[in-house]
Amino acid sequence: MSELRGRLASWDTVIIGVTVAVLIAATAGVENFGNGTNFTFLILDLLPIALIALPMTMIVITGEIDLSVASTLGLTSAIMGDLWNRGLTIEMIIPLCVLIGALLGAVNGVLINRLGLPSLAVTIGTLALYRGLALVVLGDAAVADFPWAFTGWVTGTIGGGPIPNVLIVLVVLAVIFGVVLHATPFGRSLFAIGANDQAARFSGVDVARTKFWLYVVSGAIAGLAGVLWTLRYSSARADNGAGLELAVVAAVLLGGVSIFGGRGSLWGVLSGVLLLAVLQNALRLQDVSGQALNIVTGVLLIASVLLPNIITGVRDSLHRRRLRAVPVKSS
Repeated sequence: MSELRGRLASWDTVIIGVTVAVLIAATAGVENFGNGTNFTFLILDLLPIALIALPMTMIVITGEIDLSVASTLGLTSAIMGDLWNRGLTIEMIIPLCVLIGALLGAVNGVLINRLGLPSLAVTIGTLALYRGLALVVLGDAAVADFPWAFTGWVTGTIGGGPIPNVLIVLVVLAVIFGVVLHATPFGRSLFAIGANDQAARFSGVDVARTKFWLYVVSGAIAGLAGVLWTLRYSSARADNGAGLELAVVAAVLLGGVSIFGGRGSLWGVLSGVLLLAVLQNALRLQDVSGQALNIVTGVLLIASVLLPNIITGVRDSLHRRRLRAVPVKSS
C-alpha cells in the first residue's frame, strides 16, 4: 500500500495527471482545439521535441546535458539542402544526414568523456559552432523542391485520419528507448551513473564509454529530426530548429527527470512533451504572441526544477516526523 501511495505521489504520475486535465480543459474550452486538423498539427509540432527528448532523457539521467541538439538539427538540415543541390538522391541523403548527426554527437562525446570537459560548456560551444557551420554550408538561402513522395508522407496521415504517419517513427523509437532505459542492465547503469558515477565505475560500468555512445545516439536522433523537419516544411534552412533545445530541456525536466541525475522516467518525459505542446497549441489558438509562449516555456522550466525539490523536501520532512513519533521500546 505504501509503495502504491509513493507511486501515486511521484512527480511523473503528477505530470501525467496534469497533462490529461489540460487536454480535457483545452478540448472543452478552446475553439478548434479538438478538431482533427489541429490534432495533426499538434503531433507534427511536438514530434521533433519528443524525438530529441528520448536520448536527452538518458543523458540527463546520467547527470549530463546536451544543448547542441537544435544546432545539430539545423546543420543536418543545411547539409541535406546542399547535398540535394549537388544532385544526390534523397535515398542517399537521409542516411547520410543521420550519420552526420551521429558524428556531430561523437565530437561532443570525445570532448566530454575523453578530455573530461564539462558537458554544459562543451555543448554550449558546439551549439554555436554547429549553427555557424550551418550558415557556412547554406548561408541565408533555402532549398526546397524535395520529392513529394517523402514530403507528402511526412505531412500525410494514416488512412486520411487525424494521426500523422510520422507518429509511427516516434512510437517505435519511444518503445525501444523505454525498454532499453527501464528493462535492461544498460538502462540501470545509467541511473547508477547519475546517482554516483564513482560507485558505478567500481561496480564495473564503463562510465566514459557509456556516456560517449549516449551523445552519438543523441546526435543521430537530432539528425533524423533535422531530416523530418526539412521534409515537413519542404525547406532546408540553416536556422531550422533554432531555440528548440530550450523546449527539449523544459520537457525533460517537466517530465520528472532530475537535473542532478539518477532519477526519471521516459513516460513522464513524453507526458511533459505533450503538456508543453498542448499548452502552446491552445495559447496559439487564443492568438497569444510568440513572446508569451517563450515566457510560458520559461516558467514551466523553472517550475519543473523547483516543484519536485519542494515535494521531496515536504515528503522527507513528513517521513522524519513520523519516525520521531514512533515510541522507542526499552530493552
